[in-house]
Amino acid sequence: EHIKALREIANKYKPRKIPEKRKTLCLSGLEPLEFRKDMNFVNIGERTNVAGSKKFARLIRENNFEEALSVALDQVENGAQIIDVNMDDAMLNAEESIQKFLNFVATEPNIAKVPVMLDSSKWSVIQAGLKCLQGKGIVNSISLKEGEEVFVEHAKEIMNYGAATIVMAFDEKGQADTYDRKIEICQRAYKILTEQLGFPATDIIFDPNIFAIGTGMEEHNSFAVDYIKSVKWIKENLPNCYVSGGVSNLSFSFRGNEPIRRAMHSVFLYHAIAAGMDMGIVNAGQLDIYEEIPKELLELVEDLILNRKPDATERLLNVAYKFEKTETEKVEQEWRKDSLENRLQHSLIQGITEFVEKDLEEALQIYNSPIDIIEKHLMNGMNKVGELFASGKMFLPQVVKTARVMKKAVDFLTPFIEKDKSLTTTSRGKILLATVKGDVHDIGKNIVSVVLSCNGFEIIDLGVMIPAEKIIETIKKEKVDIVGLSGLITPSLEEMIHVAKEMERNKINIPLIIGGATTSRVHTALKICKHYSGPVKHTTDASQAVTAALNFTNEKICQQYALEIKEEYKKVMENYIERSGSKKYLTLEEARANKLNIDWSNIQIVKPDKLGVTAIQRFPVDEIREYIDWTPFFYAWDIDGKYPQVFEDEKFKDEAKKLFDDANRMLDEIELEGYLTCNAVFGLFPANSVNDSIELYKDENNKEIIATLHTLRQQLVLAPGIPNLALSDYIAPKESGITDYVGMFAVTTGVGLERIIADYRKANDDYTIIIAKSVTDRLVEAFTELLHEKVRKEFWMYAKDENISKEELIQENYIGIRPACGYPAQPDHTEKQTISDLLNMRNNTEIKLTENFAMYPQASVCGLYFANPQSKYFAVGKISEDQVIDYAARKGMKKEEVEKWLRQNLNYGEEDNA
Repeated sequence: EHIKALREIANKYKPRKIPEKRKTLCLSGLEPLEFRKDMNFVNIGERTNVAGSKKFARLIRENNFEEALSVALDQVENGAQIIDVNMDDAMLNAEESIQKFLNFVATEPNIAKVPVMLDSSKWSVIQAGLKCLQGKGIVNSISLKEGEEVFVEHAKEIMNYGAATIVMAFDEKGQADTYDRKIEICQRAYKILTEQLGFPATDIIFDPNIFAIGTGMEEHNSFAVDYIKSVKWIKENLPNCYVSGGVSNLSFSFRGNEPIRRAMHSVFLYHAIAAGMDMGIVNAGQLDIYEEIPKELLELVEDLILNRKPDATERLLNVAYKFEKTETEKVEQEWRKDSLENRLQHSLIQGITEFVEKDLEEALQIYNSPIDIIEKHLMNGMNKVGELFASGKMFLPQVVKTARVMKKAVDFLTPFIEKDKSLTTTSRGKILLATVKGDVHDIGKNIVSVVLSCNGFEIIDLGVMIPAEKIIETIKKEKVDIVGLSGLITPSLEEMIHVAKEMERNKINIPLIIGGATTSRVHTALKICKHYSGPVKHTTDASQAVTAALNFTNEKICQQYALEIKEEYKKVMENYIERSGSKKYLTLEEARANKLNIDWSNIQIVKPDKLGVTAIQRFPVDEIREYIDWTPFFYAWDIDGKYPQVFEDEKFKDEAKKLFDDANRMLDEIELEGYLTCNAVFGLFPANSVNDSIELYKDENNKEIIATLHTLRQQLVLAPGIPNLALSDYIAPKESGITDYVGMFAVTTGVGLERIIADYRKANDDYTIIIAKSVTDRLVEAFTELLHEKVRKEFWMYAKDENISKEELIQENYIGIRPACGYPAQPDHTEKQTISDLLNMRNNTEIKLTENFAMYPQASVCGLYFANPQSKYFAVGKISEDQVIDYAARKGMKKEEVEKWLRQNLNYGEEDNA
């Protein structure tokens, strides 16, 4: 009866017409923010980001969330209509911090009124923020970088939370830097989101990437105008979506000159907004009014941004000083009054690039051809450099700076040479350099490349991870005179042998130069010479490589030189085999019987304060650099002296100081601009040893095995009373009934380095590239030291009262060790896979393992932590076949595969195992 009555009443009225959903982006805090057609531009405040504001980062680390709100309020009061919140800081629990800060924001109406952009490179942080975000915010960001599957998964979750999202123009191939790549990626992402998922187009915000312009590199000139063009295309071809971008990236080249940067941002926004840009991450309080920019500056900046004139960068640089807050007087150097020839030589020897083009313009008016300038004057200067370097009167950093000047000079003269195809330059020979397949390290190779080029050789540098077939193909195609192979990790030795075999099989007979940290004269003599009939020479540094190359290309002495090397290496091989035959080894059973015996009842085992895996992302560079050991940095540059005493060395002090200052300037720049991302992850687990393996458990009560580490034992007969060690000796045996603990870690400071290198490579600035790489290598070692200290004192807490100096840290005067896979105590690189899997290394740090278990980025380290006070570093050395069989069984590998990875440690088949 009631239902019938209700039906009769309802039939009298027409159904409510569901209103059509507005085709605009609607966000909200306490107040709605609707992107209407009459809106101009939405400012996204960038200072509530721990990477974008040192003050904000400090307040969050100090748990001072109330004061941190003032940073957000300042952004809103300065015109920010959305605030970008990012907690990706090394020493923060980012998930907890973002939730806590957002909860504080909710208590302040003047801040909470605006929408929030959740910004993190870690998906779990985005999820944490979405769970407590009031209103409708934006996720920053998702992309196709990891492929469509992950992209779709993240997009679905964002839809479920009802948020909008930034979509970066980034796919499996990398970031989009050209107009075509930008629109290709954005179109692909748009189709997946709208057609496959039904993601509202109005909730899609594309970021087609704003990159730095005014770098002096021609290929960068169109970055700004390509972005502006892509904005226009997106708005015309991808209906109802929006466009954003990080504006401060644009002016990176003019850092330090704030008036120029402000003008660039304002001019860029003026044109980008006209093209359809809807919003951007920008400090709203630091934008000039377009109309009030000085006319001269406005014209120059627009020429640069719109790429209207090829010399726009140079013209802006010429007047940039006028707009600095303080103008520095430039004093004309006395040497500038010297003859043209002497000025060119002075620029080369001193590594001064400032006046090269000016002097070459003068030279073109005097000399018949650009080739004359190169061969008669520049090469004279380079020959002088070679002489000074060979005689020890000039040092490697100076030589690398010289190469930078030479490259700039040649680049300037090349267009004039190309006008006359009859012009040719002379070369001592063509050398191919390559870091072999599976290996990513190339600092040494880079230095060799520069020094060889300074000595008149044409260099073809194939880069890193180069397979044999690519090397062979290039040898044939380019008709090279010499091949140089480089490698750092032990598997690279096997790859070098493979390359040598392939060169032999292809009937190539040119000289082969071998170099790299793990290579040796013995290995080259025994292993490589055996498989290659052409001349082979092992070198330890750049100067030896130059000597070898000069001798191999000298027609008068090359044959005699090759014969002398062959005789020398024959004696090396004979002596090695003779020495090896005198060594005696224990059986594996005997070696285990002579293991390190520890009275476990008298060892105090400390339970870690925090078990499991801990990820630390975006650790501040300013803290890491305090732990740098500078001595190896100078060694890398062939400056033989300990830090800081090297500054008192009469021979090296001047160049050491310049090098040190350049390195610290690079660190300042990295720290200020955030070029590198420093990530780490470590895990602390309950463990016990079982013979030579270490079992890791889920927890102390649940002895479920979650992973097993496999260690190797010394088998060489040692002096009486000296144990045959394995790393497992430092962990309490399972049968003892004692729960022990072991740690593992992975650290990188190399995320972002490739971008820095790419920029300097385009500028032919080898010196700064090598500075960047060598500094980053020092930084990762420093980060490793810093992290180990924190683990000892704060996380494991077995040395919580430790109080030692930085110098004592470098000398390892603390309890415990951190052996790395591939190093003497554990020479098997395949153990890195266990560490990677257990620590989720790729997701937590962005470190990947190559097929030969090299770590990429190359400035990366991983290893184990042992807290036992009796633990010390040692070398496993050579092992016998019985241990190889046992080790293969423990790892579930074939004996032949284990032999491949441990080739350098086998005491059988000695002629192959140097």
